[in-house]
Amino acid sequence: MTVPQLHIENVNRSGEIVTAALAGRRPRVALVLGSGLGGLADRVAEAVTVPYAELPGFPVLTVPGHAGALVAGLLSGVPVIVLQGRKHFYETDDPYPLKTMVRTLRAVGVELLFLSNAAGSLRAHIGVSQLMLITDHINALGLNPLSGANDEIFGPRFFGMSDAWDAVLAEKIRAAAAAERIPLHSGVYLALRGPSFETPAEIRMVQAWGADAVGMSSVPECLIARHCGLRVVGVSCITNMGAGLSDEKLSHAHTLENAAKGAADFERLVMAAVPLLVTV
Repeated sequence: MTVPQLHIENVNRSGEIVTAALAGRRPRVALVLGSGLGGLADRVAEAVTVPYAELPGFPVLTVPGHAGALVAGLLSGVPVIVLQGRKHFYETDDPYPLKTMVRTLRAVGVELLFLSNAAGSLRAHIGVSQLMLITDHINALGLNPLSGANDEIFGPRFFGMSDAWDAVLAEKIRAAAAAERIPLHSGVYLALRGPSFETPAEIRMVQAWGADAVGMSSVPECLIARHCGLRVVGVSCITNMGAGLSDEKLSHAHTLENAAKGAADFERLVMAAVPLLVTV
């Protein structure tokens, strides 16, 4: 079993298209925007937008709140790539679109991947519409996107994850939050496959495992990014309390509504953090 040649070709061709869109800029930082957080792309100056549909092998998105476009430009004066959405594993069993997306970033010279997501809080002190810095994760998806064939041109067969979420980059995020006076929690993010929300019993279980927030994304991107040598930092926007921890009625519309409430702080945090991240 080998890595499909088409995947390698897609990464190379998408890299060429993104390089052309960058027009000579060499961004070190890329950001993946989670559900309801896509408005940050509007803050990119001198923006060039490339729909995922024009990038070979990139995911075709189906979930509201994910625009499905790559935006290249300047954020707080720093060259960046912003990705408006990702493919979730409740939509597909195919890991290659997500691999193509992340590996294309590496191919064009990105070094740091900033992941964001909408998540449910598992702790009473981490409230709705607040932000949580991800310090570690638990993969409860029941899959790993790196299972199957490995190609050494992307990364090694086996690799460690003790430093999955970069502690040095995390300190830069904390410094930005303090400077902007934005409350920022820290905790462990747990990914379940979805698309259903969790039961109260499942919430009690993952609390006992040591998770502080739960969602349906970010862990696969982190795995792919670390495999190919990208450093990773991430922030969750809390959109609800876990099932059984409040009387909220959970839905995707509810997620988007509460993500919008936290989006202003998220955008301010990112704008302040990006110049700090490139000093690392």
